Amino acid sequence: RRAERLSSALNTLEGVSCNTIDGAMYAFPTITLPEKAILEAQSRKIEPDAMYAMELLENTGIVVVPGSGFGQVSGTYHFRTTILPPEDKIENVISRLK
Repeated sequence: RRAERLSSALNTLEGVSCNTIDGAMYAFPTITLPEKAILEAQSRKIEPDAMYAMELLENTGIVVVPGSGFGQVSGTYHFRTTILPPEDKIENVISRLK
C-alpha cells in the first residue's frame, strides 16, 4: 500500500512522473525541470537533479538521491527515493513533498 500511495502522490506533483512501484523498495520518478533551473545548476557546476535533491532536503528535510548517480540518459532528470517509511508516517512524507 505504501508503494501505491507514494507513486500516486508523486504523480500529482507538477513536473514529476512516477511509474507504479512493483516489488521494489525504491521509486525512481522522472522530474521535468524549467530551463531556468537547469541553467542555475550549470552555473553552480552541479547536475540539475542534484540541485533539485539538495533544495528538496533544505526545504522539506526529505532525502532523495539524484538520478545522475545512476547513469540516467543525458538530458533527463530523476531522483530515487525509498518507500520505507512506516505506513502511518507515509502521509506526512507526502504532505511535505507537496
